[in-house]
Amino acid sequence: MQTLIKDIAIVGTGFGGLGMAIKLKQAGHDDFVILEKGASSGGCWRENSYPGAACDVPSLLYSFSFEPKTDWSRAFAPQPEIEAYLKHCENKYQLSNNIQFNTEVVNAVFDASAGRWLLTTASGQQISARIFISACGQLSQPATPHLKGIENFTGKVMHSARWDHQHSLKGKKVAVIGTGASAIQFVPEIAKEVKSLHVLQRSAPYILPKPDRAYSDKEKQRFKSSPQWQKICRLGVYLSHESRALGFTQFQQLMSVSQIQCARHMKKTIKNPELRKKFTPDYDIGCKRVLISNNYYPAFTQANVSLEIESIDTITRQGIKLKDGREIEVDTLIYGTGFKATEFLTPMEVTGLRGKTLNQEWHKGAEAYLGITVKDFPNFFMLYGPNTNLGHSSIVYMLESQIHYILKAVEVLKADNLKYLNIKAQPQIRFNQRVQDKLKNTVWENSCVSWYKNENGKNTVNWPDFTFKYRSQTRQLNLDDYHIVKQA
Repeated sequence: MQTLIKDIAIVGTGFGGLGMAIKLKQAGHDDFVILEKGASSGGCWRENSYPGAACDVPSLLYSFSFEPKTDWSRAFAPQPEIEAYLKHCENKYQLSNNIQFNTEVVNAVFDASAGRWLLTTASGQQISARIFISACGQLSQPATPHLKGIENFTGKVMHSARWDHQHSLKGKKVAVIGTGASAIQFVPEIAKEVKSLHVLQRSAPYILPKPDRAYSDKEKQRFKSSPQWQKICRLGVYLSHESRALGFTQFQQLMSVSQIQCARHMKKTIKNPELRKKFTPDYDIGCKRVLISNNYYPAFTQANVSLEIESIDTITRQGIKLKDGREIEVDTLIYGTGFKATEFLTPMEVTGLRGKTLNQEWHKGAEAYLGITVKDFPNFFMLYGPNTNLGHSSIVYMLESQIHYILKAVEVLKADNLKYLNIKAQPQIRFNQRVQDKLKNTVWENSCVSWYKNENGKNTVNWPDFTFKYRSQTRQLNLDDYHIVKQA
């Protein structure tokens, strides 16, 4: 099989990969390939197609600033609309010829003498690229708990991010394990058709009412006819959400307002005090992801839905045995257990200078300079890398900051005909020390276990500041931060 030679290789076709490709193309850099493991573009919005899937960031913030969408149906967009928007971007900017679908990259090795990356796919194809950009995201690998006896279960098992739409739940006895952001969306939907639904909760989430509503035809027409009006509305939503960073960081006392709102929401929708007690979190608000929903709590007032807070002992052939000895008979088991957010790029193996792998470099926890590039991995850039996730605003804003920075690096490499750029150790160390110091004074460091932290307790996921500060730090490429190796 002949090696494909390209200047740039991008992995992933979600917001990061498509946004990067569009900006490369607009800047005249056409010699790139996008490698996508799935059969179509969309990233996590292609894969998370479970019933009720929707965004918990307002629609106005959930599009590229350079490609505004004027006809969102709701204030919070449902999954099909977001997936369709990304496919629209692919088509409008004519990216189809640059994408290889059904192409999963399993490893990437940097050749220092040539100054190129060699990527190998699951099918054995090899791609040689001068610049390697990962746009895999943090929410691409489903996390499933190890449950004793799961191999004996005779029913259907699936993860919310791998929903089997061919498997009908009508009249089924279903158990859901996990009560995170995905579960609170699909539980109310499947509750309408299943015979019985047992939701197994390990830790109660904080849930705020969702300020969702449909946009009127008049509103959509005004967005379309007046781009400036949509920009003003978008700015208003951005500033409103940006202010929430204060509660997550230096003014944590502000989170008490949200905690009161959560309690009122629960009291309004659940009249049973015993059930409210089960739903009451035992940790500080914000320590884990704060969720939004109007229909999750009401689902548990239905006769066929129950909440289980007892731990699982064993999975049996016909269901679940709990620690208290009770057995729940089910024929379908659904994981709502989220993603391996701290295992960046897994299961791809990336090897840089001197045979060092990213797994070795990150054995104590993932880190990168600006969340974008890693020492000893030259010409390698990440979108949505370590410590660039948000608890208060839109990741699309962060991605556009990263895309701008990477584009600057691409232009320097090509204009000066450099072999490679390799971030120095000290800038990376200083940046991550500042991030970790800031994280110590955030709600995420309070006493709870969350997917923000790895097994060592290090938060490798969240950005602990305003997004406009991150944009300021990524506005310019400082070549003094890099070892520069020129072509011979």
